[in-house]
Amino acid sequence: MEGVGKDFLEKLQAVARETGTPVLVIDLEQVRRNYRRFQQLLPRVQIYYAVKANPDPEVVRTLYQLGASFDVASLPEFHLVRENIKHLLPAQQQEFIWDKIIYAHPVKMVNTLHELEPYKPLVVYDNYDELDKIKKHCPSAGLILRLEVPNEGSVVNLSSKFGASYEDAVAMVVRAVEMGFTVEGLSFHVGSQCTNLDNYRRALSLSSRVFQEVSRRGIRIGNSRTGRRIMDIGGGFPAEEYAPGSISFEHLAESLKGMMKELFPEETEFIAEPGRFLVANAGTLVVSVIGRAFRHGKVSYYIDDGLYGTFSGQVFDHQIYTLRAFRPGPVEKCTVFGPTCDGLDTVSPHMNDAAYPAARLPRMEPGELLYAMNMGAYTLASASRFNGFPLARVAYLNR
Repeated sequence: MEGVGKDFLEKLQAVARETGTPVLVIDLEQVRRNYRRFQQLLPRVQIYYAVKANPDPEVVRTLYQLGASFDVASLPEFHLVRENIKHLLPAQQQEFIWDKIIYAHPVKMVNTLHELEPYKPLVVYDNYDELDKIKKHCPSAGLILRLEVPNEGSVVNLSSKFGASYEDAVAMVVRAVEMGFTVEGLSFHVGSQCTNLDNYRRALSLSSRVFQEVSRRGIRIGNSRTGRRIMDIGGGFPAEEYAPGSISFEHLAESLKGMMKELFPEETEFIAEPGRFLVANAGTLVVSVIGRAFRHGKVSYYIDDGLYGTFSGQVFDHQIYTLRAFRPGPVEKCTVFGPTCDGLDTVSPHMNDAAYPAARLPRMEPGELLYAMNMGAYTLASASRFNGFPLARVAYLNR
């Protein structure tokens, strides 16, 4: 078990014996370490945790206790964050929502806007129809304009779905101001699991040009409370465990600091929306072998979680999760299936993607445990109950 401490493996097995499997074990101290690392390396940037990466209430509570802000994209995510401030006085709750929540989805349902209206939220837009909708249903909102930026080389490309083009951006800011809104800043997203520094360089340069052109039109973009313009550099910060050797966060942060200093005045308020960076390496899944079969001289194992469950990240997040045994022994090439009746539910090799290797495990017996690390982001969040199988339990270390 190279690189994994014996104590940690013993804790995983103890949790699995106590709760049963499948179980996603979240190390909350690792979440804290990730948060503090981001803070230390990008001290000018306020962290807005992207709740969609892992909406587990304990994860959200842990980050709230650290002083994090939050990026939400639905009413359930908004109310999940609100649970942590219900003990505050109404005025304090409102202050928190003004200062520490951004509704970052650029296209919102009408009922969502109606429900958000009393909170005077900060919301994102990227098209004229959305402006009209916000004006009608949530006129108290402060606005952030999302820009279309390059997503080259990122694992998940978002630029095809969201973002105003440079050609439209200035006019959209002008239109919003004419409608009586306060445009507080700009935002972009370079794509999920981004290891291409040039995406950030081009996105920040484009944002700077939009700020300058808006200013030339005599319009001031700025936070309604502080007066400082907001530059939201989005998410996409890579979990290094998913791309070892590609780029360290230290190098990325140092480069970003240089770009921000070069392109933006000192009074700019920078925010970011990290998701996987904060939680990916904090989650370890433990599963049981529920069956074994030998076909054409090869061994196949069936486990109690799969692509419709916590391994859904292999489909939607395009990540490879490596199953390991808790005991040593000579390994052999094998196939691992999830528990459902669907042939697609093949954990390794993933039948629809040649990038996923076959598993290499010692000869396993039904009832034995396996584990997979770095499964804290976009895994349980996208899991379903297909075929009637329940979602993995969640357990915590270092609460």
